[in-house]
Amino acid sequence: MFRPILKYGLLLPFLITAQLVSVSACAGSYKAGTTLTGIAAYYADKLHGRATASGELYDKTKLTAAHKTLPFGTTVKVTNVSNMKTVIVRVNDRGPFGDRKRIIDLSREAAERIDMIRQGITEVEVEILELPAAK
Repeated sequence: MFRPILKYGLLLPFLITAQLVSVSACAGSYKAGTTLTGIAAYYADKLHGRATASGELYDKTKLTAAHKTLPFGTTVKVTNVSNMKTVIVRVNDRGPFGDRKRIIDLSREAAERIDMIRQGITEVEVEILELPAAK
């Protein structure tokens, strides 16, 4: 005879597995040329020198970014839609977290190149240029 706790206890590993599969499928569905739109922010200067999710140290003078699901090493073109300035960055971190409208966090240098420092956040278009080679 099943006890309710055991029944739900067996369901939890299934739900966790389903969640992991859906995240993996989402990350694997990106293609070069895909365009995403949303809000960009940039890293605070106090994060300079700290480790990113990829293991690299964050360098505010490099052209890097954080994205929730794009593979590390993905190259994207970010366009500030208010002034049409663009910058090409490489994904080396995870984020942004919190606000669902934010789709990318940029390094200080990348944010300066698209003239978004004063606003702090801006609407952007992110075009995937190149995904890293599969291992």
